Amino acid sequence: MAFISRIREDIANARTHDPAARSGFEVFTAYSGLHAIWSYRLAHRLWRSGLKMPARFLSQFTRFLTGIEIHPGATIGRRFFIDHGMGVVIGETTFVGDDVMLYHGVTLGGKGSGHGKRHPTIGDGVIVGAGAKVLGAISIGSHTVIGANAVVIHDSPSGSVLTGVPARARPRTGHEQIPGDDFLDPAIYI
Repeated sequence: MAFISRIREDIANARTHDPAARSGFEVFTAYSGLHAIWSYRLAHRLWRSGLKMPARFLSQFTRFLTGIEIHPGATIGRRFFIDHGMGVVIGETTFVGDDVMLYHGVTLGGKGSGHGKRHPTIGDGVIVGAGAKVLGAISIGSHTVIGANAVVIHDSPSGSVLTGVPARARPRTGHEQIPGDDFLDPAIYI
């Protein structure tokens, strides 16, 4: 996908997910979550090209500017949106699918100090509430909602709602909005 087309897609996605977004120009200039994602994409290209040190410098500089740390080794899909963003951390071996939304204070972190896969895999259409921690080489199924401040340390099936410390999965009841609706508030699942 062309660079400009991807930016337009990101802006449209942000406007879909954030009812406070008044214009594309506002989103383009004032949304730190998008700035972090755009910087991540450049850092990820550097990382994959073997330029690991410049990629890490760029990611740390972006962290300084936005308060969002995305390791350049992470793999992130399309239409990824970080709302309010401050304090978000995404680790090196994290895989994030398409149409995923994170709120502030989310950690997609690792467990253990070994090499290899140590961060989570997040399926398509997942919503992660403010302050949630998803830790270890676990898989979160598509169209799952993780409630605010949940601590997720086990795999979850698709279509789950995860709440608590440690988080427990329950099936979605059908009363919840589905990802792709105009807005989904994970705080209602607590």
